[in-house]
Amino acid sequence: MECCRRATPGTPLLFLAFLLLSSRTARSEEDRDGLWDAWGPWSECSRTCGGGASYSLRRCLSSKSCEGRNIRYRTCSNVDCPPEAGDFRAQQCSAHNDVKHHGQFYEWLPVSNDPDNPCSLKCQAKGTALVVELAPKVLDGTRCYTESLDMCISGLCQIVGCDHQLGSTIKEDNCGVCNGDGSTCRLVRGQYKSQLSATKLDDTVVAIPYGSRHIRLVLKGPDHLYLETKTLQGAKGENSLSSTGIFLVDNSSVDFQKFPDKEILRMAGPLTADFIVKIRNSGPADSTVQFIFYQPIIHRWRETDFFPCSATCGGGYQLTSAECYDLRSNRVVADQYCHYYPENIKPKPKLQECNLDPCPASDGYKQIMPYDLYHPLPRWEATPWTACSSSCGGGIQSRAVSCVEEDIQGHVTSVEEWKCMYTPKMPIVQPCNIFDCPKWLAQEWSPCTVTCGQGLRYRVVLCIDHRGMHTGGCSPKTKPHIKEECIIPTPCYKPKEKLPVEAKLPWYKQAQELEEGAAVSEEPS
Repeated sequence: MECCRRATPGTPLLFLAFLLLSSRTARSEEDRDGLWDAWGPWSECSRTCGGGASYSLRRCLSSKSCEGRNIRYRTCSNVDCPPEAGDFRAQQCSAHNDVKHHGQFYEWLPVSNDPDNPCSLKCQAKGTALVVELAPKVLDGTRCYTESLDMCISGLCQIVGCDHQLGSTIKEDNCGVCNGDGSTCRLVRGQYKSQLSATKLDDTVVAIPYGSRHIRLVLKGPDHLYLETKTLQGAKGENSLSSTGIFLVDNSSVDFQKFPDKEILRMAGPLTADFIVKIRNSGPADSTVQFIFYQPIIHRWRETDFFPCSATCGGGYQLTSAECYDLRSNRVVADQYCHYYPENIKPKPKLQECNLDPCPASDGYKQIMPYDLYHPLPRWEATPWTACSSSCGGGIQSRAVSCVEEDIQGHVTSVEEWKCMYTPKMPIVQPCNIFDCPKWLAQEWSPCTVTCGQGLRYRVVLCIDHRGMHTGGCSPKTKPHIKEECIIPTPCYKPKEKLPVEAKLPWYKQAQELEEGAAVSEEPS
């Protein structure tokens, strides 16, 4: 109670007790840390790329044991390795290729994703079922699992977040954005059923665009999958996927498994090219393909800066707009690309007043009135559509669209287009008369005009429009012929000087040739 006797009048006893406890705690922490030397420098990174580990050491200065650890780790070299570098675990396995195992050399391949001990170096001899643990620990920085950032350090699997910090639990979303909300991509799933035949040997299953992630396809049936690719530079490629394995296709890793009755295709992504998955006919039965992947939204709205003020003085307004931006090419594209994604919501334009200083030539005062009440906003105005460029078969028609502004007196004048960009511009071209053009329709041939020997037969040819109605407008040059010769194999038993007997049927008049030598009309009567 010595502290109580020394307390000055009015000092709370509880507060003094707290100060005493705090000083004792601080001294104990200082005593504990004082038993350690300062942390040493960080070591070189265990890897030059792909994420490695570096460590720092400190020495215990006490003759007794020190509380805490004498080593600490951090991640380093968190940059992607070039594609030709290969898998880090595979490099460690291949380092044992020139070392005999039970008196024999093997080519070793990595065994990944071991659930029991992911940080041991287990390798499989190529072409055999032999799996051997070639080292109790993999090198620091080796990934614990192929689809995870967690890394092995000193033989233990350590959690690594997408921010590349040890112990961090921050994850990438399905779009590949660290700590993202999944708004930059969209889930695509579907099913394809083959309709192949002897005349149609292959078909497209699905096109998977550049940047897609977490791709999985499962084919069930006798047919076979293969890949076509196209890079952003336009280079094309093809991979037949002839055997099970992990392949590098246009710098994208492809995991393919082939079974007697099905095929499984996986690609973690992001894809470095546009992939077209195709199917090739290999059997009489139909096949089905189920697919799922996350497609990046490569076109997004981007808000512009405020356009110039509508007035240089006396009070005006200025607007923002939104433009469709291609994230791959880093350029502005037509708005229709952004409208393709339902997730893309075009930002509304912002309106603000500007240049409120009085104009020098005025009386020095101008009332700023809200434009939505007293001064209508600029608007798009269009002229009537022009006549269609084609009467059938699909044409185009156009019109002029301009931005106009109406003053308080109702006078309408043309202004700069940026003033109307707060609303979408009306289309200036549209298709028209997209129905099929009239075409000739030939009906069945009539019977031959004779009962023996050589004669003629006729048919009716009509010009039919897209509604099936008899009309005009068909080209005479493409009209099918309405008569042709015909031969009846029955011999004619008449004297040679006489002509064959013609059948006296109702169509005899339109079939007979005019004896006086007049030309036969092409139009049946």
